[in-house]
Amino acid sequence: MTKTFKILCGAALALALAAPLAAQKKPAQAAPVASAPGGTIIPGLGVANLEAAILNSNAYQVAVQQRQVTYKATYDAAQARALQIDGELKVLVERFNADRTAKKPDAVLQQGYAAIQQRQERGKQEIQQILMPVLLSEAYVNEQISEKLNQAVQNAMAKRGVTLLLGPDSVIARANAYELTPAIIAELNILIPNAILVPPQGWLPREMREQQAQQQGQAPVPVPGAAPAPRPTGPQPEGR
Repeated sequence: MTKTFKILCGAALALALAAPLAAQKKPAQAAPVASAPGGTIIPGLGVANLEAAILNSNAYQVAVQQRQVTYKATYDAAQARALQIDGELKVLVERFNADRTAKKPDAVLQQGYAAIQQRQERGKQEIQQILMPVLLSEAYVNEQISEKLNQAVQNAMAKRGVTLLLGPDSVIARANAYELTPAIIAELNILIPNAILVPPQGWLPREMREQQAQQQGQAPVPVPGAAPAPRPTGPQPEGR
């Protein structure tokens, strides 16, 4: 149990660092491809990693860099609060260990353990609340790029003569000639060279807007500054 509480002591600090690291997460890469010298290439077939296309687009990468500057005060506040929570957890752990050494009743030990768990959970909620502007910014940028993804896919398929697009999870191995992800990234860079970093006041991610609309029994109401939902046309890419 001692090892468990040592881990708990550093939990709050890890919470503060988690969001900045997530904002700088390494872009998803397309699945490994296998070349097939002399093999037969099937016309009209392509493979693409749509998540990798979004994360490797110029708009996403620029937003990641800008976010570290624009929201620096938010990151600093989250880290400072996490350090305070970390100190509070250490006090609770030390008290628990002292009670255990003193062979206090099980009821006292259970109460101390519960106090540690509760403080850790509240700490998670506090840090998440502080980082909410950052999380909304990331969701806002992702939504803007996603709105252009369908058109980017259609453009890339048309230019490469692809009529059937598969996701990387559907393929064990393939020749490089089938890889369409770079072409989709290039189309995204044309359609949305950069994204707006800071969402407008009151903006909510589409999922939350749709949930609110369903609860109110009406169609989703567009939020000022939010891109409209795309209308798919032509063959639809797998993985959307």
